[in-house]
Amino acid sequence: MWERSHIQPKVHNVNDEDNGKMKGGAAQVKLLDLQGYASPEDSKTHIRIPFELDEGCGKLNLRLQYAPKTLENREKAVQLLKNSYDLYILPENRKYAMENADRHLPLKNLMTLSLDDARGYRGACHRQDELQELFVSEREASPGLMAGELVPGPWSVTLSLHCIVTDTCDYHLQIWTTEEDAI
Repeated sequence: MWERSHIQPKVHNVNDEDNGKMKGGAAQVKLLDLQGYASPEDSKTHIRIPFELDEGCGKLNLRLQYAPKTLENREKAVQLLKNSYDLYILPENRKYAMENADRHLPLKNLMTLSLDDARGYRGACHRQDELQELFVSEREASPGLMAGELVPGPWSVTLSLHCIVTDTCDYHLQIWTTEEDAI
């Protein structure tokens, strides 16, 4: 069901057996189910993932999950901090920074999501959470996203890979529609 990708994601083609009914009988149409990964070299980059929205959508649902969240190797984390201090902290302040490095631990991966519809920007969800369940409808939307008409046509999600500190960070993005306009 998922396709694995690295930076240039491949979109899973949905077929009828992937679509069905949710709890309560509401129709659900899966638009995208994508799994990929990022590495430290991908930090400060973006992945644009296009998808098509058909007419008649009452609610667009998005779920982004990534893992691991935290770099557990303390030695590696301290080395990454030292490398950063060498780049960004004045030489006379580096000793103090290293002595206080623990206050910056643990180091964490950070991946966020932005949404664009056929007309343009629909919002950004820059959260620290490694699991983000979001929605947008005509009347309501998750914080950071803008409620309004769900315009049929090309849409896109942009994953912003702010910081990847682990050797790899797996992500899973799912997008589906439902008929009902409710939370």
